[in-house]
Amino acid sequence: MKIGELAKATHTQVETIRYYEREGLLPEAARTGSNYRIYTDEHVARLSFVRYCRRLDMTLDEIRVLLRVKDAPNKNCDQVNDLLDEHIDHVALRINELKALECQLKILRESCRESQLANQCGILTQLSTASQHLHEPTARMGHVHRAHDLK
Repeated sequence: MKIGELAKATHTQVETIRYYEREGLLPEAARTGSNYRIYTDEHVARLSFVRYCRRLDMTLDEIRVLLRVKDAPNKNCDQVNDLLDEHIDHVALRINELKALECQLKILRESCRESQLANQCGILTQLSTASQHLHEPTARMGHVHRAHDLK
């Protein structure tokens, strides 16, 4: 199949497939005489594996480790177990950070209970005050990093 067919079969954008190829997550595809890449069911399975791991919020480096072990079926899977334990710890930490962020946002929301003029809005006032301290060395933002990474 050509890349468009692989994209359709796996519900993946063509550019994402090319990116995964450049990153070495997909094996190189054979080429036709007219230099088109030809993908196989092996590519479908591997891309589906990668995409599912990404849905579990695993990094490309974590996925590379999983693929290396998967590609060596006689290898011990201790490394996979360790990786997943670390990933679970990371997810638990992010959940705690998100709960703290939710609390922070709810407190911010309480500063403006009803609609009023923008120059009297407690939320905008607090955001403006806090943003002035953003560049101070001790300032720490409560934003959860990687929460928006979906590639």
